[in-house]
Amino acid sequence: MRRRTVSMADLDDLVAPTKQAPQSSSRTEFEFELPRGYVDQDGTVHRHGRMRLATARDELRPQIDLRVKENPAYLSVVLLSQVITALGTVGEIHAGVVEQMYATDIAFLQDFYRRINSEGHTRAAVTCPSCGAGFEVDLAGSRLGES
Repeated sequence: MRRRTVSMADLDDLVAPTKQAPQSSSRTEFEFELPRGYVDQDGTVHRHGRMRLATARDELRPQIDLRVKENPAYLSVVLLSQVITALGTVGEIHAGVVEQMYATDIAFLQDFYRRINSEGHTRAAVTCPSCGAGFEVDLAGSRLGES
């Protein structure tokens, strides 16, 4: 099997849609609230954000990123920077923003990414350990202890 080297520009050409897909009514963006929050250079804490569903391109792009080739652990930073569409009043979400986030927020975002891209929603079925009653919680909703 031959390996082929692909540049970012080539990737866009390879996966560019040839035909516009029909619009569907399914949800493609999900709101979240970070446990700690991203602190910008002015000291402002940004907790509320939105993440969109990932595309095949989103998952392919990090594979050709030199930072990921040098350090495979950097893949999640690049991937998250592509699918986070809003974070508080931060103008542009890029890898440098994600790099500066607390580890707990990165873990939260990685789990959130998995949930929305595998199940298509942020709800989880849970059972009360005391009474055994089952109910759903929205993982993207308010912070623990808030309603």
